[in-house]
Amino acid sequence: MMTAEVEVNAGESIESALKRFKKKIQKAGILSEIKRRERYETTAMKAKRKAQSARKRKR
Repeated sequence: MMTAEVEVNAGESIESALKRFKKKIQKAGILSEIKRRERYETTAMKAKRKAQSARKRKR
């Protein structure tokens, strides 16, 4: 499991800490991994989706 942590320094604004956090996540490749997993479709899900679209076309 990938993790990205950023400690907020004393007197540091939330915006700058958030900017560092986003940069760290981008570097670690966490966002791209999440997007890749969002689009993953199992074969069962794919078959179900195709069957539903076929039923819609028949009507």
